[in-house]
This record gives sequence, structure tokens and C-alpha cells, in this order.
Amino acid sequence: MSDQRKLTKEELIAKANKPAEDAMKLHPFYRGKVEVVSKCCIRELNDFAIWYTPGVAAPCRDIQQHPEKVMEHTNKSNFVAVISDGTRVLGLGDIGPEAGLPVMEGKALLFKYLGGVDAFPICLDTKDPDKIIEICKILQPSFGGFNLEDISQPKCFRILDTLRKECHIPVWHDDQQGTAAVTTAGMINAVKLVNKKLEDITIAMIGAGAANIAIARVLVSAGVNIKNIVMVDSKGILHPDREDAENLQKNYKEKWFYAMNSNGMNKRGGKPEAMEGMDCLIALSKPGPNTIKKEWISRMAKDTIVFVCANPIPEIWPWEAKEAGAKIVATGRSDFPNQVNNSLGFPGIFRGTLDVMATTITDEMCIAAAKELAKCAEDKGIHEDYLIPTMDEWEVYPREAAAVGMKAIEQGVARLKMTRDELFEKSSKVIKRAREETKCLMRENFIPKAPK
Repeated sequence: MSDQRKLTKEELIAKANKPAEDAMKLHPFYRGKVEVVSKCCIRELNDFAIWYTPGVAAPCRDIQQHPEKVMEHTNKSNFVAVISDGTRVLGLGDIGPEAGLPVMEGKALLFKYLGGVDAFPICLDTKDPDKIIEICKILQPSFGGFNLEDISQPKCFRILDTLRKECHIPVWHDDQQGTAAVTTAGMINAVKLVNKKLEDITIAMIGAGAANIAIARVLVSAGVNIKNIVMVDSKGILHPDREDAENLQKNYKEKWFYAMNSNGMNKRGGKPEAMEGMDCLIALSKPGPNTIKKEWISRMAKDTIVFVCANPIPEIWPWEAKEAGAKIVATGRSDFPNQVNNSLGFPGIFRGTLDVMATTITDEMCIAAAKELAKCAEDKGIHEDYLIPTMDEWEVYPREAAAVGMKAIEQGVARLKMTRDELFEKSSKVIKRAREETKCLMRENFIPKAPK
């Protein structure tokens, strides 16, 4: 943050707007971000007799007789579907499946480059949760896992819960578990820097959508006292005496749970009242700036921790949060210090899940990833502007994958068993290959240079 303070506020805002300007030039230049590339050798055209007919009939018959061999004869174990209906896209809201496709392509790109996972963007032209569930179940034969993305609440909770129960491949909702894992990693190190403890801190959570509800659940599992959490939705602090209590109880059971079980301080009101005197702020709500005001932060506790993670613009600019007295500030953006973003979580978590062929992704696997992320940063030396690793620290992902895989084995949800060293070596090899493949395609100009 110290380097950013050398710039004027106008220059900082211009810098923050630059990625959007570049995106509007480069998306039409490349016409998408991912494509299908051959994995097998093609020495001559006669090789197609091996890869396709007539030779392909032999592995087909083998799979028919031994269904588990689909993992041996195909790439199913590394295929992940990124599935969305476009109803809750990156702070943009319900923009539809076509408008959401650039985000899902971007997700697939991150999956491949950071985790070596072959991901396919699948945007569905339906908002019906039952149809989404049916489509996912029908697609299972082709994929090793599902990544649900940008689906509005409350249906996202039912879709995830149903698919986790009824699918035989791992299913997770990145806006829930992925966001929770990375946020927990950041919070583990943030409290260390201000000499506080997870079990003692008080947290104001602005936003009661899928992300914050999952963050609260995972933080509590990691040691936070649920009574020390105060959660705010668009109508104010969650508590059992709200005027819309009946509606919450009937239609938003996850919100109702926190209305009944959190807020041990018995606070009432909205965002400023929720934040007053609190140690930490975790906001995943309406994009800013000015969703969170400087004066609200100034009335928080000493050595305040502020996570403002709305996309594409955080709820308050990080330099303004610092001016208001925040000790540590994190956002969801890569162009500011302390990026608390899912991209540090889902590639490594899925890598570890796929490597042991886990049947599910548990909250404990997410906490294992969070602890390993925090440890990776701690090994290098954490400070106010470095809570968790950055995306360019590639070795973080195989470490995270190994931690997740070991937890899956420990919990009995892994089909394969390996040592931590074997898991680390396996995931490192796959991730290195993906990164080198991209570099090779750029070097040989199959991926053309971007225009200046």
C-alpha cells in the first residue's frame, strides 16, 4: 500500500479502471480465452485408426465391462464443468448466460494455468434449480467434477446440497466453499499480525449471500465464535426479531440460522451499527466505492482488519480504508495488495481432489487448503501488505493440492491413497505442464502477442 500512496487518488482510480479498459480491447482480439488442444501424438493420419475408429472400440468395450476404467482410458478424471445460469455474476447480478460466458471462460483459464485442470464453461439457459440439478446429473459421465458458479441464492444452496448428495463425482459451489477457504486463509494470518486470536475476534459481515454465509460457516469450523459474528443483509442486521422473520424462516433458511445463532452482542440497525467496535470487517456485498464509508471504519476497534472483496470494485477503496484507520486491508483484486480471491483456492483444491479421485469436497478439505495457504505466506514472511500468497507463486498450488488430498484420504472420501510427497510430486508435474504448454504456444506464436 505504501507504493500506492505515492500516487494521487485520481491516478489510483485510473489504475483501478485500467483492467476493464484492456479487457474491452483484448477479449475481441482473442475471441475467447480457452480452446481444445490435442493431448495425444499424431505421427501420421493412420494414427486416427488408434484414436478413433476402428481402434477406439477396444477401450470402449473395456470400459463397458469395467466402468472404473473410464478414468484410465479417458481424461474424465481431469475434466471439470464450470456451470452457471448467469444469475449472480461478479457483482453484476442477473446478466444472463451469454453475458456470463466470459467469466466462465476466465474460470476455465485459471483452472488450467494454475491447477492443470481441464475445465469447460457451460452456461445454462434456465434459471430453474430443478432443471439445473437434472442437467448436472445427466452430464456426470463426461466429468470428474462440477464447479457451480455465479448462481443466485437461495437456490444455489439447494442445488449444491442436492448434487452433493446425489452425484458420484465431487460438486462444489466456488462462491461458497472457494471464497470461504481463501478468506479463512487471509484471516488466519491477519489476526496474527494484530496479535489477536480467531476464537476471540469479533467480525462484522456485510452481505448475507452465498459467499458470506459460507465464509461464516468455515470460519466457525476454524475456531471463530459464532456469537462474535454480526451479519448484515440489504435490510439490516440479522436477528430473530426482524419484521421479515417469517419470510427468512420460510425462504432463507441459511440467513435464518445466523439470525438465530450469531449476534451475541444483540446489535440492531444496519451496516454502521454492525461495524461499530468490531475487530474485523468482511464485506462481500454491493460493489463500491462508497458502499462502506470511512467514518464507519473509523469507529471500529483498534488495529482493524478490513476485507472488502466485492467485484469489480471493492466496497471502499483500500487507501480510503487505511486513511480511516484500518491496520490491514484486503480486496478481491489482483492489482491491490492482499488479494483475497478464489483464484488462490479452487485450482489447488480441485487439483488435490482429482488427484486422489475424492468423491466430495468437504469443509475440512477447504480448511486444510486455507491453513496451507496461510502457511505458504508465513514461510515467506507475512506483513500488512502480504497476508496470503499471490497467484504468481506457483508452488503454492501443489502444496495446497497435497494438503487437500491428504485430508480427503484422512476423511475416507478418496478413492486413491498416496503419501504427501507423492501427492505434491504428482500435482507439481501436472501444473508445470499446463504452464509450460501455454508458454510454448506463446513462444511459437500459436497464441499471438497481444496488441499494445
